Amino acid sequence: MKNLTPREIVAELDRHIVGQKNAKRAVAVAVRNRWRRQQLDDELRKEVAPKNILMIGPTGVGKTEIARRLARLTGAPFIKVEATKYTEVGYYGRDVESMIRELVENAIGLVRQRELAGVEDEARRRVNERLLDLLAPSPSSFDVGVESSDSPERYERTREKMRAMLAGGELENRTVEIKIEQKVHAMMVPGMGPGGDQMDFDFQGMLEKILPKNVVRREMTVAEARSVLFEQETDALINQEKVHAQAVELAEDTGIIFIDEMDKVVASEGGRGADVSRQGVQRDMLPIVEGTTVQTRYGYVRTDHILFIAAGAFHTTKPSDLMPELQGRFPIRVELEDLGKGDFVRILSEPHNSLTRQYTALMKTEGVDVAFGGDAIDAIADYAFLVNQSTQNIGARRLHTIMERLLEELSFEAPEMKSGRVEINAAYVRERLDAIAQDEDLSKFIL
Repeated sequence: MKNLTPREIVAELDRHIVGQKNAKRAVAVAVRNRWRRQQLDDELRKEVAPKNILMIGPTGVGKTEIARRLARLTGAPFIKVEATKYTEVGYYGRDVESMIRELVENAIGLVRQRELAGVEDEARRRVNERLLDLLAPSPSSFDVGVESSDSPERYERTREKMRAMLAGGELENRTVEIKIEQKVHAMMVPGMGPGGDQMDFDFQGMLEKILPKNVVRREMTVAEARSVLFEQETDALINQEKVHAQAVELAEDTGIIFIDEMDKVVASEGGRGADVSRQGVQRDMLPIVEGTTVQTRYGYVRTDHILFIAAGAFHTTKPSDLMPELQGRFPIRVELEDLGKGDFVRILSEPHNSLTRQYTALMKTEGVDVAFGGDAIDAIADYAFLVNQSTQNIGARRLHTIMERLLEELSFEAPEMKSGRVEINAAYVRERLDAIAQDEDLSKFIL
């Protein structure tokens, strides 16, 4: 994991997410504790369990965005899942253990990228040699001592000339024929459903060993063949067993799983029908969060030291409605705040890639310069806050709807304008949004 201090993590999150100081501090401390645990001796390290986090707050206030940005910062295996896509064992749907399998797959991608850096130069050298073999195939036999078109000396000169042309990029459009091995997937086997990738044993690997390899020949340009051959050579150079072993270890020690929509698996009063399955999802989730061993195609994975971050709006339910045992596995509770008008102003102007900067860049591709005035940003924030108060509060996502409505006419006409400058001020905003925002029925449907 990257050695980032909590302050550095919060500062990086501040570049993209407005407010929510408490949530940022909580995840920053939790991530730093992962690094601290790695510094302990083996005996004590086994005893230190991660302090899982439960984020509570309405939609659109930054819960998912904090998790997404955290993933890029940590350099650790990370996945985001929705609790609602899981069902109790025995029902049709994904089983809870599949989140661990997904985490291991993510870890394999990270380890493979790390290993790739070590073999990249050798793989590229091998690719160039294979391309040369395809462009200048070796003659089947040579007449010793005879200078002919098929002589070794002539062939070597031709090959070196080809090598120089290949290095100079002069042969990128030349056509070559390469062999591609088609792998057998579980979905291709009659009777196997879409759950084949979730089986406890390595069914995919078993199929590859039993069924004959299907090799096809394809014609493609040198540029296209280079990427295919590079993939083949890196597969040959990278020790897959080592990658799998390191990935399992990485997932166990530094993995982070973000479980969204946690409030949707809380059973309502009565507990009938779908509620039974929701309660079952909590029961199935408990051992995963508590610490258990999950069988994957790459080996057994212990979940004791995986960090879980759960999130939910909890509008109609409370965290205390979760199973008591599951509540106890999320000791850190963080409440995210509703967004006010001032927050909307900051969201539109402060983040590194704010919405106003995004739309300005999009219009720039058509040759149109768009400038948002301070009064325009203030007016947009006003409308976003007003509509959220009078209709459903969807947080910062309301800004996407309002911005699309505001710039709809300009986006449609920009290609014909070719060039020009458009100043967006408060009057421009009011002209396009006032009538809709004032009519509550209209704002419900349009904004």
